[in-house]
Amino acid sequence: MYPSLKRKVLIISPHFPPINAPDHQRVRMSLPYMEQFGWEAHVLTVQPDYVAGIEDSLLAKTIPDRIPVTYTKALPLQQTQRIGLGSLGIRSFPYLLKAGDRLLQQTKFDLIYFSTTVFITMALGTRWYRRFRIPYVLDFQDPWLSDYYKQTNTPPPGGRWKYGFSQLQAKLLEPRAMSKVSHVISVSPAYPKTLQQRYPHLLSEQFTVLPFGAPEPDFEQLPYLNIQQKIFNPHDGKRHWVYVGRGGNDMALALRTLFLGIQSERRHHPEKWQAVELHFVGTSYAPGNRAVKTVEPIAQELGVADLVREHVHRIPYFEALQVLVDSDAILMIGSDDPDYTASKLYPCILARKPVLAIFHQQSSVVNILQSCQAGKSVTFTSQNKPEDLLPKIVDQLNWLLSIPKGYKPETNWSAFQAYTAREMTKKQCSIFDNCLTNAKINKSL
Repeated sequence: MYPSLKRKVLIISPHFPPINAPDHQRVRMSLPYMEQFGWEAHVLTVQPDYVAGIEDSLLAKTIPDRIPVTYTKALPLQQTQRIGLGSLGIRSFPYLLKAGDRLLQQTKFDLIYFSTTVFITMALGTRWYRRFRIPYVLDFQDPWLSDYYKQTNTPPPGGRWKYGFSQLQAKLLEPRAMSKVSHVISVSPAYPKTLQQRYPHLLSEQFTVLPFGAPEPDFEQLPYLNIQQKIFNPHDGKRHWVYVGRGGNDMALALRTLFLGIQSERRHHPEKWQAVELHFVGTSYAPGNRAVKTVEPIAQELGVADLVREHVHRIPYFEALQVLVDSDAILMIGSDDPDYTASKLYPCILARKPVLAIFHQQSSVVNILQSCQAGKSVTFTSQNKPEDLLPKIVDQLNWLLSIPKGYKPETNWSAFQAYTAREMTKKQCSIFDNCLTNAKINKSL
């Protein structure tokens, strides 16, 4: 039984529907269930007009009407870009600070929860803790301070200057945000290890690995929305294999493995590939002309570009789900970063299509796919080259070619229940409860 007197949590999520952004997925999927587990949510976010991104009115309708949302302004992007500052975190920080101060003064909140990749906002947690004595939880969906691009000597997203500036912010602000944090949630088991080494004052029990919840309600609504995706014609008789998600240099190993396998098999059996098309959708976060293709150049290099269509720009959320549902197979392309965990895994499983994942062997994606019997995978290590994986990828490509159109995997839905949005929200709210219990104990000491 959960208490009838609900506790209040202030959720900081600068990206929020109708903006289509993956970093509000945790919040969006949790909001319908929080009251069941004794918590009332109030969201603090930024007005969509000040956020660079695709607006999706259908996405906004998935937020329950009973959830109060406070919107703040931000410095206009058009003005700050002139001096090289397009970061939403910098543009919105003073407005979120002021709005948060006002909300915390006017309403009794029991907890503050930061769930965002706009990391700079997490520094507000310490300020509000010291001013209002309210415990706060940080949800790391990606690393804030990271040496990945330095170690791998690969170009970071947005360029080295922009990335270097964001890492300087992280060096200054992450220690501040972690100094008084009550609990840290992470989608990857690697992040807690790194953070515990960096901040030895934090105990292991202050960290929880919690994947995103699976968006089952979105797939239940999808047939009634009459979405017409524009990426391909599902009735043209071809086999359409799709990947929906970002590209990048860190995915080059997985892509080269895939395309090398296709090149090898097509050389021996060209007739099998005449009706196959591969679609890579939403591979760049950059707007307009700044979006650069990262998939087609590798396909060109390996001689399979005639089969590959790269759509760099992101598409509305429900259209992306329809692309998955209309496909004949779903590809999941992983990073060479072993800490990378794809939040898009659950939509791929819920689309009920054959899934082929090419991922680092340490990624949680591999274990979840196997435990749910929802797809097949080719795994690699940081030392592997595409040639090393050729026999494995060829076997899986032949499997995809052999299955009939309309094939549905025999997914273990009982095992999948552990990853549903409701179950993940239950665990999330249990963390919130423990934070309040620990706060009371600390006060009494």
